[in-house]
Amino acid sequence: MDQRTIRAELRVADEFDAATETERRIGFLVDYLERAGASGYVLGISGGVDSTVAGRLASLACARTGRSFTAMRLPYGTQGDEADAAAAVAFVEPTSTLTVDIKPAVDALHHALSADDVTVEVADFVKGNIKARQRMAAQYAVAGRLGSLVVGTDQAAEAVMGFFTKYGDGAFDVGPLLGLTKSRVLAIGRELGAPAHLVEKVPTADLEELRPALPDEVAYGVTYAEIDAYLLGEEVSDRAKSVIEDAYRRTTHKRRLPPGP
Repeated sequence: MDQRTIRAELRVADEFDAATETERRIGFLVDYLERAGASGYVLGISGGVDSTVAGRLASLACARTGRSFTAMRLPYGTQGDEADAAAAVAFVEPTSTLTVDIKPAVDALHHALSADDVTVEVADFVKGNIKARQRMAAQYAVAGRLGSLVVGTDQAAEAVMGFFTKYGDGAFDVGPLLGLTKSRVLAIGRELGAPAHLVEKVPTADLEELRPALPDEVAYGVTYAEIDAYLLGEEVSDRAKSVIEDAYRRTTHKRRLPPGP
């Protein structure tokens, strides 16, 4: 799998203009919503830039169609950066906001599956995936009741690294950020007028309790600048190229429909 093929598979465009792309993606959300005949969109807002940008795009699309955008807060107990999440919700301007604490459900399943045959690190990693899947389960439960569609926050930089939970944040009905590098997501955030401290915030999935608020770039072993350069067809170091392409190969199953005979 080479750089050209990966770029094509992830649909990363050669040219980019923030204003044009912002309007195109809002228009896409409007058209998709109307064709689906859904009542609106649902999205969990974490306080990170991806959900902030995706949420604002979806909120604007819903406003244009007279439909509702439901922002969900999905903390695991008490969220350390709750102030950022509150600022994101205020910026997104949802029709309504619903908070669901996923901690009781996550802890119940985690404890039911506790075993002595795995390390604490593995158990913690698996628990992090349970958190992501529980958040998506909550979003689909609400969307099902409302007749709405669930918005995803996946973008090309996370997609190429496979940095999402299968059937967790990797499960959604519509992805307004698909094909965007991380820097382009930030550019659309600025175009929308998102708070600067959210746009410039250090990205973290914050799922692992043994490594709280672990920056994405530390987990990757490469920087977003290197990933974006690769996705834009630019030259990167041999090491960065190797890390990115190895991650893409290892996580291919996360980007494909389940295989059959």
